[in-house]
Amino acid sequence: MAQWREISGGVTAPKGYQAAGITAGLKSSGQPDLALIFSESEAIAAGVFTTSQVRAACVDYCRQCLQAKPSARAILCNAGQANAATGSQGWDDAVESAQLLAAALQIPPESVLVASTGVIGQRIKMDALRAGIPQLVAAASATGSEAAARAITTTDLVPKTIALETTIGDRPVRIGGIAKGSGMIHPNMATMLSFITCDAAVAPHLWQEMLRRAVDRSFNQITVDGDTSTNDTVLALANGQSRTPAITDWGPEATTLEGMLTAVCTHLARAIARDGEGATCLIEVQVRGTDTEAAANQIARTIVGSSLVKSAIFGRDPNWGRIAAAAGRAGVPFAQEHLRVQLGDFLLMDQGQPLPYDREAASQYLRQAAAGAYLVEDTVLIQVSVGNGPGQGRAWGCDLSYDYVKINAEYTT
Repeated sequence: MAQWREISGGVTAPKGYQAAGITAGLKSSGQPDLALIFSESEAIAAGVFTTSQVRAACVDYCRQCLQAKPSARAILCNAGQANAATGSQGWDDAVESAQLLAAALQIPPESVLVASTGVIGQRIKMDALRAGIPQLVAAASATGSEAAARAITTTDLVPKTIALETTIGDRPVRIGGIAKGSGMIHPNMATMLSFITCDAAVAPHLWQEMLRRAVDRSFNQITVDGDTSTNDTVLALANGQSRTPAITDWGPEATTLEGMLTAVCTHLARAIARDGEGATCLIEVQVRGTDTEAAANQIARTIVGSSLVKSAIFGRDPNWGRIAAAAGRAGVPFAQEHLRVQLGDFLLMDQGQPLPYDREAASQYLRQAAAGAYLVEDTVLIQVSVGNGPGQGRAWGCDLSYDYVKINAEYTT
């Protein structure tokens, strides 16, 4: 049974945080495009970033800041321009953005982390940002999480937010999070961003390790289109305002906190996969029977990322052969006579051999899942077993529709 419960409030649910989201004129659409998350006290900060060799200025800036000191008080995010592949001018814009917010908040510039999302190769519209910073700071409040979640979106159809609460040392501890992402999602930390707040007191090295593992089990296990972004960023703040005893070593408290952090990241990751550009359903792949968790995760991610699997699900075609083929090319050795494939309640393959099944009923399962009527959260569930090992893993994605091509064919226009 989970040791935490869902609450409202997003990134402002933990004590000591404010947030805001405004329309600053960075997007031509006139939609909200500038977001702030602010801690009332200095917070331990951790980050996980894209592994791409082509990175946005904000990624390198945040890495530099966190290497210098693992703490921060504010996160500034602009939408509309990725500020990636923009050279020294893009770097200067990132630095100035942090300085502008720091001055408005009356905190040191090194306590500000920055993130950007939008079209690669476009610098931040600095005139709009300069004019927007005072409005953004003025709008910050303890109820501003939803506005911030909307302001970081690009092609997203819905904002993504979650908050959970547990008890540590007889006091409530909360973690909240927001995220954006819909296309260019195949993280190797896709375009995806996530910002997480926590009011526990935790040692910097523990917080970073917790975030790294949580990301590996959540954001690194989703895919929409196989494309990793230049801007992938997950930032997590922990300000200690719950007044619980500091977590300085591994033990039950650390395990509970990491579990809740992973649950927050998993919820947001699933929301990103479900909101994939043009998607009609969420796909969850569960794999078991490998020697290690990493091997199971690798197979799961390969299956859910297969264009053929994704296309078959969009076409409501229960084509188990594509699932088996994807599992076989995942780079994880297994005996094919141990392969078992199940789609929802339909067992399609066992001991490496196809089984008779009701094809029309299985196709109807896919149609109803896409309509949101068959399973909770319209999830298509694929379960694969490859042996008797202890390894288990999960990955999430979405189907591949005609609309995905249309959206991305017209993205910059």
